[in-house]
Amino acid sequence: MSDRIPWYKRVKRWGQTNLTEDDPERNNIDFWREQWKRTKVQGVIVNCGGIVAYYPSKFGLQYRAATLGGRDYYDEFATAAREEGLAVIARMDINRATEEFYQAHPDWFCVDRDGKPYTTQGRYLSCVNSGYYKEYIPAVLTEIIEKYHPEGFADNSWKGLGRNQICYCENCKRLFMEKTGLKLPEKSDFEDPVYRKWVRWNYDCRTENWDLFNETTQRVGGEDCLWFGMIHADPANADGAFVDMKALLNRSKFIFTDHQSRDTLNGFEQNHENGELLRMAADENVIVPESLANYVRGDRTFRLTANPYEETRMWSLSGCAGGISPWYHHIGGGTRDKRQFETPVPFFNWHEENEEYLYDRTSLANIAVLWNQANSVFYGRDQVKERVSLPWRGMLAALHEERIPFLPVHVDDIERYEDRFNTLILPDVAVLSDAQIDAVIAAAQRGTNLVITGNTGSLDAEGEPRSENRLLKTLGITLKGTHQGSFFSQSSNWEYPLAHTYLHLTEERHAVLDGFEDTEIIGFGGGLLDAESDGPLRPIGGYVKPFPIYPPEFSWIREIDDSIHPIFAGTLESGAKVVYFAADIDRCYGRNRLPDHRKLLANAVRFVMSADLPVKVEGNGYIDLAIYHQNVNDCRSDRQSDSRNDRRSGSRNDRRSDSRNDRRILHMNNLSGADVFGYCHRILPVYDLTVELPANGCEKAQVKFLVSGKQTEICAVDGKFVIPVEKIEDHEVLVVE
Repeated sequence: MSDRIPWYKRVKRWGQTNLTEDDPERNNIDFWREQWKRTKVQGVIVNCGGIVAYYPSKFGLQYRAATLGGRDYYDEFATAAREEGLAVIARMDINRATEEFYQAHPDWFCVDRDGKPYTTQGRYLSCVNSGYYKEYIPAVLTEIIEKYHPEGFADNSWKGLGRNQICYCENCKRLFMEKTGLKLPEKSDFEDPVYRKWVRWNYDCRTENWDLFNETTQRVGGEDCLWFGMIHADPANADGAFVDMKALLNRSKFIFTDHQSRDTLNGFEQNHENGELLRMAADENVIVPESLANYVRGDRTFRLTANPYEETRMWSLSGCAGGISPWYHHIGGGTRDKRQFETPVPFFNWHEENEEYLYDRTSLANIAVLWNQANSVFYGRDQVKERVSLPWRGMLAALHEERIPFLPVHVDDIERYEDRFNTLILPDVAVLSDAQIDAVIAAAQRGTNLVITGNTGSLDAEGEPRSENRLLKTLGITLKGTHQGSFFSQSSNWEYPLAHTYLHLTEERHAVLDGFEDTEIIGFGGGLLDAESDGPLRPIGGYVKPFPIYPPEFSWIREIDDSIHPIFAGTLESGAKVVYFAADIDRCYGRNRLPDHRKLLANAVRFVMSADLPVKVEGNGYIDLAIYHQNVNDCRSDRQSDSRNDRRSGSRNDRRSDSRNDRRILHMNNLSGADVFGYCHRILPVYDLTVELPANGCEKAQVKFLVSGKQTEICAVDGKFVIPVEKIEDHEVLVVE
C-alpha cells in the first residue's frame, strides 16, 4: 500500500551521511546499511552533484570528488539504500564552482562593481540570474533523474549572494532594468529606495528559481519528483539570505529545514517553535524533517566529533513536540568518533514505536504570536537582532517558561485561522501592509484579544514611517513621536545611565501587575515610546528616569514621572481585551531574561485571554508544553490513507466536541537546567507535577504515558481531568482519550 503514497507523505525518519571527497576511498557502505536498520529510517539523503559530483557526469565542468576515480559512488550508495527499502533523495549544492568553470562561462558568475568575481574558499559564486541557474542546473537535474530516478532533490546552498553583496553582472543589470526601469543600487543602503526595490526583486528571483527547478524535476521525473531548497526556520534570522519563507512554504508539499542546533540567543524550546512555524505557514500536517547535527555545534563547531548526547537529544525532543520529523546528519562516512552514531538510536526507535501519535493532529493552542518576514528585512535592516530578534525571542521565551501554549503564525494567515485563536500577539511587528493591518483590526472587531508591543504597525511594507499608525489609533493609542531611555545597542556599563531605569508601580494596581504587591518599582533599562490614550485602554504605571548608580552613594531616585506610561490595557466595544506595551519589555526579556519582565508579559497574556488555556501544569521545573488533538477514528481506520495528509485543521475542529473521538496528546519537555547556553551534558529530573485538562463532557479517560510506559484510568472532577506525573527525566508524552 505504501507504494502508492508519495514519499513526501510517507517517509517520517531520515538519515544523511554528508559525503566528503575522501569517502569513495574509505567509507564502508555496509556500516551505513546497519545504521539505517538500527535507526529505523525510511529515507536517506545522498550527495550527488553541484559543487562536488559523486557520479560520472557528462558535464565535464562539474567538479568530481577528489577520490572518485572512475567510480559511480552516488549509485553505489543509492543502490544500497534502495535494497534496504529506503527512499533516496539526491543532495545538491549549487552555489559555487571551480576556476575552470568560471573561465569557461564568466558571464554565469557574480561580480562586484569593478567586474571582479566574488569568490570564497577558492570557488566562484554563481549568479542566480545567469545561465548557470537557468540552463545548466536544470540540465544537471535532468541528467540525474534520467540516470538514477531519485525520489526527489534537496539543495543545501541554492540561495546565491545575500543582501550585503550586490551582483553587477550583465544578467542582473538587464533583468533589474526590465523589472523596475532602474539601474542597480550603488551600495547596500536601506535608506535608498532603489536598494529596497532591489531587495524585493531578489526575493522574487529566488522564488522563480524554486519554481523552475520543480518544473524541471516534475516534467522529467513525474509529479512526485520534487526539488526542495533548505529553509531556515527563524523568521528573524539575520543572515541576509533572500528566502521568502511564506511564499516558498505556500508551495511546499514537504519541507526540508536546515536549523541544526540552538544558538547563543535561544534555548531548546526554539526547535519546538521551528516545527510549528513552518507547518502553520504551509499546512499543519505537512512533514518537516530537520537536519540534525550529530557533530559538535554551537559557538564553536567541530564537524567530525560527536555532539554531547544530551545536547542532540534535547534538540530532537523539542523538535518532536513541534511536529518536526527526525533526520540525523553526520559529516563524512568515517567512524573515528563512534559516539555520534549511538546518539540517534534511542530517539529514532521511540519515534518509530509511537509514530501514530506524532502526525495527523491539530494543535489546541489558542494563542497566535504573529510574525512577518518583511519586519525582519525592512525594520530590522542592519540591526535585526536588536530590532526584531530580541522582542520576538523575548515574547516566545516568556510564554514557554510560563507554560502558555501558543503557535507562531504568519500575519497573512490571521483570517485562515480565525476560528483557532482567541488571542493575537504582535511583538514589535513594525512593518505591516495595509491588508495586514486591516486583518488585525478585523480580528479585534470580532472579539479577538490583542497583546501589542512597541512600534507595531508604524511602518509601511518597505519600512518607511506611516503618517499615522492606524492600528494603534483604532485602539485609541497615539504615539507622540518621542521616547524615553534606549531601545537598541544597550550597554551594561554601570556608567551608562539609560540602562538603569525603572517602571513605577502606582497605587492603583491592574491585573497585569499581579505578583508585584511587595514592590513599588521594577527594573527596566529599555526604551519606552511616549504614548497617550483617548480610548478604552487605560494607562498602567509610570517611569523612573535615569540616574547614576556608581559610586553607590549616587544611586538614588531623582525623578518619577507618572505621566509617562509603560503599559496600557482595557476592553474594546467588541469585548476584545487589549494590552499595549509602550515599554519594550519583550526586547528587554529577550536580551537579559529578567524574571520580572517575563511575569509582566505572561500577566498581560493571561489578562486578555477570554478562555481557559487548553492545559495547565503545576509543579517545579522548566517544562515546555505542546498539546494536540487527534481524531481517534481517523487514526485507527484511515491511517494509511493518502487523503489524511490533505485534511485541513478546520474539519478536525468541527469534531472536537465529540468526546468519542477525543484524543489529546501532551508533550512535556523538561528543560530544567538546560536554559543557559553551552552544551547540555546532564539531565535534571523533575518530580510531582500535576496536569489539568478540560474533561470536555467525559466522565472517564484513559491515560497512556509514552515514555515511562504507565497506563491509568482517571475520572473527571468538576469538569476537569487531573493527572499526576510522578517524574520526568528529559520528556514525557501523555495520550489522553
